[in-house]
Formats: sequence, structure tokens, C-alpha cells
Amino acid sequence: MPSCRPEEELFCSTSFDFERTDDVVLLHFEAVDQIADVRLNGVDLGIHSGGYLPFEFDISELALDGINTLEVHVVDRLSHDLPYGKQKKERGGMWYTPMSGIWQSVWIEQVPKDYIRSVRITPDLKGATITVECPCEAQISLLKAENAAEGQLSQSGKKPSETGVFCPEARLLSKAGDYQVFRIEPEDPRHWTPEDPYLYRARVTAGKDSAEVYFGLRTIEIKEVSSVNRVCLNGKPVFLHGVLDQGYFADGFMLPADPAEYERDILRMKELGFNMLRKHIKIEPRQFYYDCDRLGMLVMQDMVNNGEYSFFSDTVLPTIGIGHSDRSAARDYRQDVFIDHSRQTVELLYNHPSIVAWTIFNEGWGQFDSDDLYDMFKDWDSTRLADSASGWFAQEKSDFDSRHIYFRTPRIKKGGKGGRPLFISECGGYSLEAGGHGEKGPLNPGQSAKSYGYGKCMDSAQLTSRIEAMYDKMIIPAIALGCCGCIYTQLSDIEDEINGLYTYDRSKCKVDKARMKTIAGKIKAEI
Repeated sequence: MPSCRPEEELFCSTSFDFERTDDVVLLHFEAVDQIADVRLNGVDLGIHSGGYLPFEFDISELALDGINTLEVHVVDRLSHDLPYGKQKKERGGMWYTPMSGIWQSVWIEQVPKDYIRSVRITPDLKGATITVECPCEAQISLLKAENAAEGQLSQSGKKPSETGVFCPEARLLSKAGDYQVFRIEPEDPRHWTPEDPYLYRARVTAGKDSAEVYFGLRTIEIKEVSSVNRVCLNGKPVFLHGVLDQGYFADGFMLPADPAEYERDILRMKELGFNMLRKHIKIEPRQFYYDCDRLGMLVMQDMVNNGEYSFFSDTVLPTIGIGHSDRSAARDYRQDVFIDHSRQTVELLYNHPSIVAWTIFNEGWGQFDSDDLYDMFKDWDSTRLADSASGWFAQEKSDFDSRHIYFRTPRIKKGGKGGRPLFISECGGYSLEAGGHGEKGPLNPGQSAKSYGYGKCMDSAQLTSRIEAMYDKMIIPAIALGCCGCIYTQLSDIEDEINGLYTYDRSKCKVDKARMKTIAGKIKAEI
């Protein structure tokens, strides 16, 4: 695991022994926060700005047989022009210890000259359309399908083919330049759901190169059901019973010490009855999304904020009902960065069946031209839903009437505005100090934590009762009116925040698991 560091400037270097075996050598960085200036064997490769997205360099002309030296100069002064998320130099409340450096993996691959550049998979309920970017002719063959519970599968009552999947070969639909579009339609298609996260696997071959991919057959859309607009998974109404997942860990901060912790977090939430994680203002390593795909956990993915945040204008004023227009007269550099980072985020995560929605802006933070951004997201990805303004400052275009409700539990008397599905995109957040929290931040060992949450509870029973009361009064009765989902804040404690369902180190569940599962049962009965 790479280390998360609090310094504003870092000089990193390493040497590695390398044996050249193929035409093209690619050097990959999964994420470096915020600006990385990279050199190999004394030669500048380039500069990347961002912090949360992968980038690569072609080092074919520079990689030596034998010892190579890689150097990275990292600068992170928490520029608000770049995505920075919940980091702040002085942590406290909803703000967390800043980090910098090479915080995700660095790796090298060797590929032939005409290698597969990308594979884009768009599923539906009959099959998948697969676009392959490659300079030479490509082919696709299905491998054995699987889900997490059953492993490799073959269809009962039929003799398995050599690949273990019953379907015609992939059909070439079109070819234009380096792009080839294929269509795969398995016989008796099995749909991906949280209860049955069935994955199909395929091998893409192009010349000397090959890559294994996987996909789940599922759709997400808004349909009218019994005169109410509802979110539908595979054509059937689904309630987005979610929890806010910010992805911070006491033993590694932005990453868990053990990558298997992603799987454990997913299973912890499934055990409590949740079917969705709202990945909040952070992009995880792709291991997390793969685990959600194979274990059956829906994901609503937030964009990573940049720009300034004002507690008065972005929190106080909307809390008392004062909103504003988000139209900007002209785009500036910061806004262009947000658009480009959002587009790259969609491209990076497009193939994951678990992701069913994007959150564009959260609570007005950095918000601008949200109607235009909604159109951009639909152009980048027409297969998923988009929450343009989570919490408040909604404009004209969004797939949800998205509201944050803290400090009160109102009885909702009508559905979403404009006929949109009502989505309680944040609520709850009741706090309980339960030990195992990690009272000192992992990167600020001398700084004591200060408790923060939205209503203090004395013990697990009281916390569970308050959560039950919130769902019974505010959420479950609103389902008949069109409420499509609810995001409880939050999965775990984080530094000063003690409003998690689990402690920061995940050593203790702070709620009654059986009673939480009962809430999920009540929700299911209303759908």
C-alpha cells in the first residue's frame, strides 16, 4: 500500500530492475495528490495535476534493461482550483486531515505495438454492446460467468459449451478508424441485481494483445409505476436504501491497510440491510468498485469537489430556505478543471455495473451551471441517473428531487417537485461515542479529536431507536408518495466525526443489526 503523507512537498525516488520483453512499455500511476512531476532515468516525462484519477506515460524509449531510476516531485498546497474533497489544513467537524503524495499504486505493463487501448461496455437486459479501441482487428469470446456466491456457473439442463456460456459469438456491428463495436447476447440472459450479482466474463483479443473484461446485464431508469415516477432496476421499482461512504480508514486514512477491507465494508452494510453506498466526494481504487460489482452493492458516485465552500452561503442560507441561481457569466479555469475531471471520472468508472447514478454537485459546493452539467453527464453516459444538486440549490434539470434533512424528522406530505422521484440524499447522522474511534487522527498524532455529529445518543439502543423512528416517520410513509431512496449518514466514524454506524477502526458496530435489518424489510414491503 502506498503511504498517505501530510507534507505539502515531497521528493520520491525508487530504483527497479527491469527486463524488456515487448514493444511498448507503459508506466501507470493510479493517483498522486495533487501535482506530480515525473522523471525516469533523469528525463522529464511530464506533469499531471489532479489527485484522484489515474494517468500514464509511454516510456518505451527510456526504459532500460537493468536498473532504472524513477523520481516524482509532488506538490500539494490544497489548491482549490483542483479537486481536493474533504481535506483541510486544519481538520475539524466535516473536514479531515490533508494528505499528499503517491497514494495509489504505481505499475508497469509491456504490450505489443498494436495494443488494446480501451474497452467500453454498455449493458442492457438482452446483452452488451462492447466498443474496442485498437489499431488492428479485434475478436471477443465469452468465458465462464460467475457470481460471488456461486463461483463459476453453467446453465442447468444444458451441455456447457467450451466457454461455459450459451450464446452466439460476438457480432461485429461497426468499424470506424480504431474503434470496433461488437454485440453479445447470451441465451437466457441472467440479470445483475444486488441479490444476484451475476457477472459475464469475456476475452478481447487483438493481434498479439488480449485482455479479460466482465460485465453485468442491468438497466437503471425512471419509469411511471402506478401513476408515480420511480427508480427502476431492470424495469422493476427499487428503493435506493443507502449509506454515505466517505472511504476513510483509521489504519491508512485514504486507503485501508488491507485492501480486503473494501469487501468487509460492503458486507457490513449488506448485513445491516443496505443495498447502496453513496461514495462521497472521493474516487476509490478500482478494487472497491470491482468488489461492489461482484458482491452486489449499488453505488452512487459523487464528483470530487473543487472551488470554495462557504458555511454561511452554502449551508446556513439554504437551511432557512434561501436559494440562488447557479448560472455563471463565463467559465473560468476552476470550472474547466471540474468539467474535465468529471468527464474523466465517468470514463474511468463507466464499465462498472454497480454504479447506477452520479452526484454532480453537493450542497452548493463549487456549483455552477448545473443544468449544463446535467446535459454533459447525459452526453457522456446516457445509461445512468444524475443528481445535479444534492441537498439544495436545485435548478431545472436533474433526475431527482434531492434533499438533505438533518436535525429534524418531518412527515413528508407530497412527492418530489416536478414529478421527479424524491430522494433523501442525506439524513440522520446521529452521534455515539463508542470507543475504537481512533481519538487521534492517524496523520496528526498530537491532535485530539473533538466529537461531531447531528444529535448525541447515549448508547447503541438509543442510537438504533432514533434511526428506526426516523425511517418509520419520515422515509417509509413517503415511499407511496414517490420517495425513491434515502442515504443515512454514515458508514463509519471519521476522525472528529462520531456519527458512523461503525467505529472508525471498524472494530464495533454501534447499532443493533437485527433491528436495522427489520427496517430494510419494512422498506421492501412498500416497494
